[in-house]
Amino acid sequence: MKNAGIRTGAEYLEGLRDGREIWTRGARVKDVTAEPGIRGGTASLAGFLDRQHEEDYRDKVTFLDKNGVRCATSHMVPKSKEDVLQRGRAFYEWATWSNGMFGRTPDYKNASVMAFAHAPRFLAQGTVGQADFVQNMTNFYDEVRLNDKVLTHTLVNPSVSHAQFASGKFDREVALHVIKETDVGIIVKGARLLATLGPLADEIEVFPSTVLKADPSNIPFAFAFAIPIATPGLKMLCRDTYDHGKSHFDAPLSSRYEEMDAVVIFDNVLVPWERIFMYGEPNLCNQAFGATNAVVHMAHQVACGKLAKAEFMVGIMCAIAKATGRDKDLATKGMIAEVMMMAETVRALLFSAEQQAHEDQWGNFTPLRGPLDTSRNLFPKMYPRMVEIMQLLGSSSLMATPTEADFSNDMSADVEKYFQLTHMDSRDRVALYRLAHDIAVSGFGNRQALYERFFFGPPHIMSSVYFDSYDKDSKIARVDALLAQA
Repeated sequence: MKNAGIRTGAEYLEGLRDGREIWTRGARVKDVTAEPGIRGGTASLAGFLDRQHEEDYRDKVTFLDKNGVRCATSHMVPKSKEDVLQRGRAFYEWATWSNGMFGRTPDYKNASVMAFAHAPRFLAQGTVGQADFVQNMTNFYDEVRLNDKVLTHTLVNPSVSHAQFASGKFDREVALHVIKETDVGIIVKGARLLATLGPLADEIEVFPSTVLKADPSNIPFAFAFAIPIATPGLKMLCRDTYDHGKSHFDAPLSSRYEEMDAVVIFDNVLVPWERIFMYGEPNLCNQAFGATNAVVHMAHQVACGKLAKAEFMVGIMCAIAKATGRDKDLATKGMIAEVMMMAETVRALLFSAEQQAHEDQWGNFTPLRGPLDTSRNLFPKMYPRMVEIMQLLGSSSLMATPTEADFSNDMSADVEKYFQLTHMDSRDRVALYRLAHDIAVSGFGNRQALYERFFFGPPHIMSSVYFDSYDKDSKIARVDALLAQA
């Protein structure tokens, strides 16, 4: 692949035709760009990549590096508060293209690769033998940046026992682990959960679980690497698709934004030493995302995406209220106002994080972590409530949804008559409610809700991490000071 910076959609699609082993509906996929149930997502992502070249968007989502190569802004190393703001504007712009419904756009993983590549002293702690992990990550960052590669990632090992998982140990029968070292790399075997965008990506990052107990027995499970999806022995088993081949009218979201999740199986896969970034250091692996501030840069991208998604939910609800004449009803306004407040909460937290951007220990600027941590703990609670309010607003109308074909068959006159509203004709009314249905009722919509609930991990673990990282001592000191007064 040429080092040309941003790619076109056609270049991206051609790169997916590489013989990768993807399985869905009981059969191996010949070409993900043509496979029913998957091709809609590849087409949408190709369209997003094309927008990087368009005059209206180019300066919003790309930048020129020191050599004059145009790259995605998510690869920009932030060296000032303005750089952080510029990255945020690019994240938000990307998110508006799908209104937050295509969750794993490439800028998400780009943010983490940038952070890892520019915290070299951290990776240098774990260098093993002839492998130079710092140089490996630097090279990978440049490869992804200069070739505009699309990445997926996987973090979670499967387990056969909850107790074993909770203890921070893994079972070699199912969890991904190293079975052999060779002169050219390591051989890994096992499975990982769950690679969102996996079949649609160019490469996969396999990074350590952050619940990996620092114990010698976990050394075989302690590693971080990245390899092409088409690597021999790497297989992906897809879940059921939520894109059932319907038109954009009948399924406005699921026909476009099926980003597909897959279990990743590694059957004696060779990982070259030059593609390994951490190895054999469980304690180091546990620190990786926090110590490099990768988690902060990823959370920045996520907050921008959730703002776009929350705004979209408000827009649909307001459109329904206006079309039905319920925008003067106090109960309706109250329900929608609740969602408006959620959107503005995300906006305020994002603003706070960006405006308090500061230089970190690596000499890079990063948003303030606290507001982003707050956002990423609140949104998994907010989004299911947004969906519930959508269901309450739409009620049975979410199921009274004729298809696009019903406007051109023998039922068309009846559909035109009985599905109109005072402020909207029948076709526009059906289109609006089919959009709401795709969010609040369909399999695609329910996957979105589940995705948001567990985006960064189980809620109880996320809350515990939030508690541990919160500045408690200064608050306790104020209590102690009051109690100490005479």
